[in-house]
Amino acid sequence: MAELTIATTYGSALFQAASEAGKEDLILEESEQVLEIFKQEPDFYDFFNYPGISAKEKKEVLKNVFEGRISRELLNLLYILIDKGRTYHFPKIVKAFKEFVNRKEGVAVGTIYSVQPLKPEQLAKFEEETSALLKENTKLENKLDPKLIGGVKILIDGRIIDASIRKRFEDLGSKII
Repeated sequence: MAELTIATTYGSALFQAASEAGKEDLILEESEQVLEIFKQEPDFYDFFNYPGISAKEKKEVLKNVFEGRISRELLNLLYILIDKGRTYHFPKIVKAFKEFVNRKEGVAVGTIYSVQPLKPEQLAKFEEETSALLKENTKLENKLDPKLIGGVKILIDGRIIDASIRKRFEDLGSKII
């Protein structure tokens, strides 16, 4: 629970700074790129989180790597996380920040589960149909679920749209019994 509060607090602060600077989309893109760098370079991410390295050293490395490449607001957040010993919360902070940006833009974000990866045009069609059904703009992230047999299942804002073959079999079985 504390992790959620930390992520929300820092995500909200980053959103406020980004809004004041008019850089919500830029900072969202940059923060996702930083996350991708951490994912591709786990040793760098481990360095960033290792408590045995001084904050001064970490900040110097971050300055050398990111200064002039990411916005000042995002770099300052990274410095604050180093000072507070909360660098390992960065991925959840980015997620919270993204939720604030989406909420401001009136976008509901969900997950669409399928057996195989969806093509971009398929994903766009599902987003369009889900938006019409729910009467709100939606963005969907495709995740694989081999248990589905076929079809898709959409989870958005606590609601489930189950158009999977497994669900159809279950419904048919209920009718037969």
